[in-house]
Amino acid sequence: MPLRASDLLTLTREGLYCPLGDFHVDPTWPVPRALITHGHADHARAGHGRVLATPETLRIMAVRYGAEFCGTRQEAALGDSIRIGDVTVRFAPAGHVLGSAQIAIEREGVRVVVSGDYKRAPDPTCLPFEVVPCDVFITEATFGLPVFRHPDTRGEVRRLLESVRLFPERAHIVGAYALGKAQRVMALLREEGWDRPIHLHGAMEKLTELYKQEGVPLGDTPKVVAAERKDLHGAIVLCPPSAIQDLWSRKFPDPVTCFASGWMRVRARARQKGVELPLVISDHSDWPDLCRTIRETGAGEVWVTHGQEDALVHWCGTQGIRAKPLHLLGYGDDGEAEPAAGQGAGAEEAAA
Repeated sequence: MPLRASDLLTLTREGLYCPLGDFHVDPTWPVPRALITHGHADHARAGHGRVLATPETLRIMAVRYGAEFCGTRQEAALGDSIRIGDVTVRFAPAGHVLGSAQIAIEREGVRVVVSGDYKRAPDPTCLPFEVVPCDVFITEATFGLPVFRHPDTRGEVRRLLESVRLFPERAHIVGAYALGKAQRVMALLREEGWDRPIHLHGAMEKLTELYKQEGVPLGDTPKVVAAERKDLHGAIVLCPPSAIQDLWSRKFPDPVTCFASGWMRVRARARQKGVELPLVISDHSDWPDLCRTIRETGAGEVWVTHGQEDALVHWCGTQGIRAKPLHLLGYGDDGEAEPAAGQGAGAEEAAA
């Protein structure tokens, strides 16, 4: 009997499970063996027996959860084929954040690719997305509606710099997720010529230092000192999204509140959060890139995970591609859980 995709991956309470390899991918509960696509807290949880992930993702997990975040760990070099039970797995770049990867699972010529979270837009802080031809493609759909078409990210960073130029007496407080988004904004600011310090909320220190250790040039990124906040006229300050609405942010000189997120395309969300300068900067693919990626994989079947599943399933049907929603629970809309102000890197806060 020919091998089917469902023989390679099936759904359990913990999430996607490969019975032929006896492992889960990005499980939502502790399991004996987990393959992890990237370090965001809704995909990479502590407590597994064994973890296989890229070296960068393992280091990110250690920073967030401590050195003993799992029983044993194994590094997966991008492009290497690794035999696990009766299947072969391979990690390929996903373009989402540092160390992020898609996971291809293959046996007898049948290949299923779990994308994790991914984007196609350029990002100086991580490797670009690699199209992996496959029979079944498991895609996220965070921005899986035709209305979501992300603008050029560098243009959004230039808008921030123009606001700083126009209001040199005000501090610009930028809400950004602590893993990936914050470092991407820093790197883009440097590419656009900002050579002054980029001030950081304490919750961003450890992950930013890790990015620097991995060779990402982010420049001078001092931690904000409470007593000096009132003096940061004309400064750019990055903080977790929750902090832009906290008392913490009000101690800066006449702060301009900014939020870097794909959700800033929705004006009601910006108004709800009191954001004065919304920056449409996303680490996920928009609608055109989701559709383009599905076509380029050549997959005859698509499984759609967390996000706007129904619209993408419908689009696949119009293209003659079989598709179904997975309705996976436990994943955030931006693939991130932020430490609340004053808490450790492992503390979780729902991503807005």
